[in-house]
Amino acid sequence: MRIIFTLITVLSLSLIFSSCSEQEKTEDNSQNKGRTLTYGKSVSFLDTKADTLTTIEVAIADSDKERNQGLMDVRDLPSDKGMLFIFDENQPRSFWMANTPLSLDIMFVNADFEIVRIHQNAEPFSEKSFESEEPAKYVIETNGGFSVSHDIQEGTKVSF
Repeated sequence: MRIIFTLITVLSLSLIFSSCSEQEKTEDNSQNKGRTLTYGKSVSFLDTKADTLTTIEVAIADSDKERNQGLMDVRDLPSDKGMLFIFDENQPRSFWMANTPLSLDIMFVNADFEIVRIHQNAEPFSEKSFESEEPAKYVIETNGGFSVSHDIQEGTKVSF
């Protein structure tokens, strides 16, 4: 009888520990997925003839809270997606990459919808300040390398 009791106890403890271990794995996997975005607007990049070079769907950041959070903790950004930051005023801007696990292209856009500065392949988690150097009312963030692969340069116009 004692052997049966010991066996039942060992099996019960084994099941409890394996259940806890599976729960921890599930929690770890859900935490690793990061934040997901909702894309609700399109941004087109235009060539000198106003023809569309490419278009992406963007999540909008137009409040202080959304702008401060930006793409922090976003671990997956599809190649045709990005984020559009909208500010009330056209003025010099500064961004950084703290808590952002993706390499990004940061494009500063003035009130005339012209890209005035591009920082390409900004390093993930960097605390370096990326400056617009000129007034900007909008900022577009895409995956690092996007601007090069789509021939987007300073002076390119955007529409949304």
